[in-house]
Amino acid sequence: MLYWLTLLSDGGDFFNLFRYITFRAGGAFLTALVFGFLFGKPLIAVLRKRQGKGQPIRDDGPESHFIKAGTPTMGGLLIVGALLTSTLLWARLDNPFIWIVLFVTMSFAAIGFMDDYAKVSKQTTAGVPGRVRLLLGFVIAAVAAYWAAQHHPEALHNRLALPVFKDTLINLGYLFVPFAIIVIVGAANAVNLTDGLDGLAIMPVMIAAGTLGVIAYAVGRVDFTEYLDVHYVPGTGEILIFTAGIFGGGLGFLWYNAPPAAVFMGDTGSLALGGALGAIAVSTKHEIVLAIVGGLFVVEAMSVIIQVLYFKRTGKRVFLMAPIHHHYEKKGWAESTIVIRFWIISLILAMIGLATLKVR
Repeated sequence: MLYWLTLLSDGGDFFNLFRYITFRAGGAFLTALVFGFLFGKPLIAVLRKRQGKGQPIRDDGPESHFIKAGTPTMGGLLIVGALLTSTLLWARLDNPFIWIVLFVTMSFAAIGFMDDYAKVSKQTTAGVPGRVRLLLGFVIAAVAAYWAAQHHPEALHNRLALPVFKDTLINLGYLFVPFAIIVIVGAANAVNLTDGLDGLAIMPVMIAAGTLGVIAYAVGRVDFTEYLDVHYVPGTGEILIFTAGIFGGGLGFLWYNAPPAAVFMGDTGSLALGGALGAIAVSTKHEIVLAIVGGLFVVEAMSVIIQVLYFKRTGKRVFLMAPIHHHYEKKGWAESTIVIRFWIISLILAMIGLATLKVR
C-alpha cells in the first residue's frame, strides 16, 4: 500500500525510497515486530480468559509436558496478524505472487483456527478430522498452484527446475498442479508436526522464510539471475517483503513462546506458516530447494511416516516416540537442548540451500 507514495516522488526525495524492495522489506520487518510486541500480551490475556484450561495435553506424550497444562494456544493469530498487516502496508498490491502467498497463508490459518477451536472448546486432542483438513488443504493448494503457474514465464510453465543442474527443466505438464499440491500441503503439515516444543518450530520457520526471501529477491531480478545462473521469475522479488513480515512477526511471537511458553502457536500458526513456505517455493520455482532449506521439517514428517508404517507392519517402533523431537525427549535430552540443536541444524541447511544459487 505504501508503495503508492512513490507517486509523490520527483525521483530524488524521501518518497523515492518506497520504490526499493529492500527498504520496504525493512519496513515490513519492523511493522511485524512492533505488532507482535504491542498485541502479544493483550492477545495472550484474551486467549487465556477464553480458553480456560488452554490446549489439551496428550496423555501419551512425554511426562514433562504435563506441567504445560493451562497454556493457551492459537498464538499463531499474533504471527498471522503481524504478517498480514505488514504485507498489506509495505508490499505492492498489484503483484500476483503476494496475493498467492497471502491466500495460502490465510486459508491454512483458517483451517488451523478451526482445529484449535475444536480442541479447546471440547478439551480434546482430536480437533477437526484429519481427512477434512487434508481435503481443504488440497483444494487451497490446487487453486494456488494453478494461479502461480499462470504467472510463471512461458519457459518455466508447468516445469520443475533443479537447483544444481540448472540447464535441466523437467516438464511435468498436467502433473505440475498435483506436484505443487504435495509441496504446499506437505510443508504445512510438516511444520505442524514440528511444533511440539517451546520455540522449536518458529525459529526454523523464520530461517527458512528468510532464506526463501533472499532467493525470491534474487530470482525476481534479471541481473542477479544472470550472475547466479538461475531462472528468472518476474515479480517474485516482492515476496521478500512477505518473508520479512514472517521474520518480524516470528520474533515477536518467540518473545512469548520462549521456554517456558506463555502461549502456543497452535495449528493456526503452524499450518499457515508451513503453507506459506510451500507457496513461496512453488512461486519461485524452488520446490526442491525448500526440501533442503526445510530439511528439519522433512525429517520430522518422515519420522512419523516411518513410525506408523513400521508399527503397522511389525508391531514395533523405530523411535521411542514420533515426531523425532519426542524421541530425544524420551532419551532424556532437555527440551532446550533439543530446540537449540534443531535451530543449529536449520541454519546449516539454510546455508546449503543458499549455496545452490551458485553451485553448478
